[in-house]
Amino acid sequence: MHYEDWISYRYLTAKKSRFLSFLNFISVAGVAIGVMSLIVVIGVMAGFGNNLREKIVGTTPHIMIEKEIGIRDFAKIEDKVNTVDGVTSVSAYIQGNIFLESNGQAMGVVVRGIQTTKEDSVTRVKQYLVDGKMDDLRGDGIVIGKELARYYGFKLGDQVSLISPGAGMAGQAWRYPLTIAGIFKTGMADFDMNLVVVDLAKAQQLFNLDPNEATGIGVKVKDVYQAEAIKTKLYELLGYGFLIRTWIDINRNLFEALFLEKWGLFIILTLMVIVASFNIISTLIVTVTSKIHDIGILQAIGVPRASIRKIFTKQGMLIGVTGIFWGLASGFGVCYILKTYIQVPAEIYSIDHVPVDIQLSDTIAIVVAAFVISYLATIYPASRAAKLQPVEALRYE
Repeated sequence: MHYEDWISYRYLTAKKSRFLSFLNFISVAGVAIGVMSLIVVIGVMAGFGNNLREKIVGTTPHIMIEKEIGIRDFAKIEDKVNTVDGVTSVSAYIQGNIFLESNGQAMGVVVRGIQTTKEDSVTRVKQYLVDGKMDDLRGDGIVIGKELARYYGFKLGDQVSLISPGAGMAGQAWRYPLTIAGIFKTGMADFDMNLVVVDLAKAQQLFNLDPNEATGIGVKVKDVYQAEAIKTKLYELLGYGFLIRTWIDINRNLFEALFLEKWGLFIILTLMVIVASFNIISTLIVTVTSKIHDIGILQAIGVPRASIRKIFTKQGMLIGVTGIFWGLASGFGVCYILKTYIQVPAEIYSIDHVPVDIQLSDTIAIVVAAFVISYLATIYPASRAAKLQPVEALRYE
């Protein structure tokens, strides 16, 4: 061990001065608490963000191909899209606004007509079913969300009607009686309240479309984060007469808000580490003041000023590194407890525990930030120690 490291370690662990030991402990604890807070908060934020992302990707296709006037002969377009590298499956759909009526009560909902034999390969709607079967959707069946069922008291087998304005002769509204064949729960209140699902053939009837016509084609890709690149390929294949949107395009504002919120909290909580760094400064200043005699002796025997500076810089860095280590350990421990033992209302979040996702990039950013702050805190006290003159340092003895 180099003598600079040995002296800085001795100053940090010396037991002769209880006051210095207490200051060292407070400095380490301050950095540890700051790092722990960053780990926990960023981990929980990332967990909730990923949970929301999975729900969005599960309820909507990765890529949606649409056209303002609708897509005719959608089967041919499906065959073309299937040839694109990275695409795993496709399924045509019809989506539009309609009125749902039951017992004299009506509300506007979004109806999605799906190909029941293919939709499961594109979205996770079938996995979200909590009651009923998707196979019963064919014909006059309808699948509704959990919130909508709770609000109106619907259950399996109940009769509802979809009112399609302008679908009948002379623009008259047509009423289509349907039977509730299933209830799904995504955990997203907007979907669970406002989305209903019917068979593609029934949706074509609701919106007065031809049997070979759809409003869009849903595409599932191997890697959801390559959706933008595949979108470019689809434009090259199909032309710019189509509107092609990815799951990122549709929810861009939401994801940008989550990103800003996450890093806003990162900046705010980093201030805790900055505040803790003042403890390092004060601890080193007190150490320098109490070790003036030692500094004078070291200088008198020929130790260069650079080495004096390194001694106190390394002491401050030891405080920082120790605090970072215990902050990481306690942060990971708290995250494990939150993820394993702390429950949240399942009816609100559709999960029964706190989602925590500790990402390597976030952890590295936290460690680097704490390390840099700890180093900056050592600059002034270490430079003051190095500037002491041997005569001034020894005359107090």
